Amino acid sequence: MTPRATYRFQFHREFTFADAEALVPYLDQLGISHLYASPITVARAGSTHGYDVIDPTRINPELGGEDGFRRLVAALRARDMGMIIDIVPNHMGVAGGGNAWWNDVLANGEASDYARFFDIDWRHRLVLPVLGDPLSQALANDDLALEGDEIVAYGEHRFPIRAEDRAEAATLDIADLLDRQHYRLASWRVANDELNWRRFFTVNDLAGVRIEDPLVFEATHALYFRLHDEGLIDGVRVDHVDGLTDPIGYCLKLRERLGPDAYLVIEKILGVGEPQPTGWGTDGTSGYDFMEQVSTLIHDPAGEPGLGALWDRISGRGDFFAPEEFAARQDLLAWQFSGQLDGCVAAFAALAASAPEGDGLTAAMLRRAIERMLWVFPVYRTYGDGAAAPERDARTRALVREQVADLIPPGEAPVIDLVLAWLAGDGPGDRALAAEAVRRFQQLSAPIAAKAVEDTAFYRYGRLLSRNDVGFDAETLGVPIDEFHDEMATRAREVPRAMLTTATHDHKRGEDMRARLAVLSQIPDRWAERVEDWMTTASDHDVDPADRYMLLQTLVGVWPAEGASADFAERVIAWQQKALREGKLRSSWEAPDEAYEQACAELVHALLADRGFTADLEAFLAEIAAAAEANSLVQVALRYTLPGVPDLYQGTELADLSLVDPDNRRPVDYARRQALLDDGGDAKLALIVALLALRRARPGLFADGSYEPATVAGAAGERILAFTRRAGDETLDVAVLLRGTALPGEGAAISFASGRQLDGDEAFSDGTVWFTANR
Repeated sequence: MTPRATYRFQFHREFTFADAEALVPYLDQLGISHLYASPITVARAGSTHGYDVIDPTRINPELGGEDGFRRLVAALRARDMGMIIDIVPNHMGVAGGGNAWWNDVLANGEASDYARFFDIDWRHRLVLPVLGDPLSQALANDDLALEGDEIVAYGEHRFPIRAEDRAEAATLDIADLLDRQHYRLASWRVANDELNWRRFFTVNDLAGVRIEDPLVFEATHALYFRLHDEGLIDGVRVDHVDGLTDPIGYCLKLRERLGPDAYLVIEKILGVGEPQPTGWGTDGTSGYDFMEQVSTLIHDPAGEPGLGALWDRISGRGDFFAPEEFAARQDLLAWQFSGQLDGCVAAFAALAASAPEGDGLTAAMLRRAIERMLWVFPVYRTYGDGAAAPERDARTRALVREQVADLIPPGEAPVIDLVLAWLAGDGPGDRALAAEAVRRFQQLSAPIAAKAVEDTAFYRYGRLLSRNDVGFDAETLGVPIDEFHDEMATRAREVPRAMLTTATHDHKRGEDMRARLAVLSQIPDRWAERVEDWMTTASDHDVDPADRYMLLQTLVGVWPAEGASADFAERVIAWQQKALREGKLRSSWEAPDEAYEQACAELVHALLADRGFTADLEAFLAEIAAAAEANSLVQVALRYTLPGVPDLYQGTELADLSLVDPDNRRPVDYARRQALLDDGGDAKLALIVALLALRRARPGLFADGSYEPATVAGAAGERILAFTRRAGDETLDVAVLLRGTALPGEGAAISFASGRQLDGDEAFSDGTVWFTANR
């Protein structure tokens, strides 16, 4: 059953199924059709997000267990509502000793029944990078001890020993006992270079799962299929589908097992120009691409030169994003993925050795080719299997060949072409070796894209922070309305049931924070004048100008309408520390520069204590408040009227000025929201309720309606987006005013495909959103 509208809850032991059950009447009153749950299976004890699953066969008792889940679903069904759950096929949590499958692998090695579940290179002992020092130093410090049948590190990390060692373990030297195990304890610092099992991105606590193995697929999905067959869930959202060996094959298999009526969306980041995942058996993506499309619409492309010049003047790092991404890709490939790169190169070297065409190709040549391709790879990954590749990959390979041309060492272009041929399934050599090499490349390109762009370059580049978010193209500030129309027509044609979201548990900045900062694209000169004064105010502190500038943008975006609360400074400092460490320029997670971080924190405190600064900040926010609210309401209107299934992330029915996690996962004040829902008084909430009521009254119009751009005549046409949704004899006409709160005076005439004629001055006389539905 396709949802009419979803509401995302983040479950953990402080917010359980019982808490959600109590809120079902509230969700129904809002107009929600389906609760959309974060992962519900057993995760590491105390997990705040649920993506570190340790047992996918059971519902997490910390959340209320299966009984609690059934009660929640019963409450939903009583109101004709449904349930969508988030599932995590790519990886499992392996830290903390709670994963029985992983523990069995540690104890029994390759002979374990679960060895095939994890993506492990068994040519060497399993490397466990859990020590704070090299093993020799940890032994000298007596950091390791034997307790029963386990080796314990630092009194908390526990590792089972082999069954054949248990009888005599107490008589053995701890170093000798370790030498006998199927695993090797090592310093955390060796993980990037020596890890011999696939992890999720750079997280050593999350091990990749071989979901392509039919036995593993069935074992890890049995619970989901049972819940669906019993009518307890209506569909799933698949986490990080691009981490899998064969995402398309997985999705098709999942669709086959769940049936045609289940709602099935995937977390997939689309690169610039990358097509929607059609033909995969899914209803589309979980919405990051929509979040990007709406963001580019509310940003004014005319502000790009001024904002770019300002960033370059302040930071000295250039005005464009592409050089930052390129440098970050080089850094991450060399720093954090060298071991995975080694494995990828070795796989291609073995493949090359299996074919006459590979004669004379050295591993070093292949390394140079693979590195350079990954430096410029325009999407997360391709989808070949070594023997063939889908048509969608041809565009990616062509772009890579074009962009890598100037980076190829003299005489080595044929090496690039051969690797591209293997990715296409056209290369020579052994098919099994080709499948392995292509798999390794594709499971390397995806984390490089994620970590280099979203978790590095986005924290280095600060032209306008509202354009640095998951799935965004930070090189682009804004797009013309005609381009947005084309994107929505494609959405209506190809993925009319994909999820539409503007806020998630992973966003870098809340939807209304981005909407507020987007106003700066309309007034680059005024912003430059204001912020350069503030930069001078902050210049007494030994903080890099780029970091100062990004802090000032953050304060503009996150400052609450009611003023700073007691925990405001701590929230900003927590964001700042994460930003500095993710950026890896002045600090990092591996080697924190605590003195510099302290200097940055002191700047936060100094600015917040400066009454002149805070008064000036609030005055500036008052100047842009109307335009910021207009952007927020436009986002809401489009999320609930464009083709797709709108999602509402927990709490964002009111202003969402959150920062990156964990700030965007703070507890939600539902009592306040219920009171406002009952009494009115909040414009954003009121618009959500009105549009959800319309979706409830006209489900067919929103589920099956066409998307037809309206014609807008007049000088203000470049600032009005208008369209018609049509299904049978039902129509919905929508118009929104972009990048401002009033027409410039020339007016506009809007002609809808429904036949309605509308005067722009009339439509926007008391707001920036206009809509009407007719039968």
